[in-house]
Amino acid sequence: MLAVNYTNLRDNMKGYFDRVAEDKETLIVTRKDENMVIMSQSSYDSLMETLHLVSNQANYDHLMTSIRQHKEGKGVVHELIGDYNE
Repeated sequence: MLAVNYTNLRDNMKGYFDRVAEDKETLIVTRKDENMVIMSQSSYDSLMETLHLVSNQANYDHLMTSIRQHKEGKGVVHELIGDYNE
């Protein structure tokens, strides 16, 4: 996570935006009132998807069970029905 004040961001915006985009960094812009967060859209989309998946208790429980089973080596491999490129 990077932190920068507004003036420094304004003077070096391209460099900071490149780091956010290329390195998937989160940038905190410090201000007198309230700080701001800048992140790539792909990072934002991933965060929103994760939030959606864990916001429902039943889905959260299912995900945690699946993760536990995977860590315990209880995963099952299935063959694909068709060609992925079809």
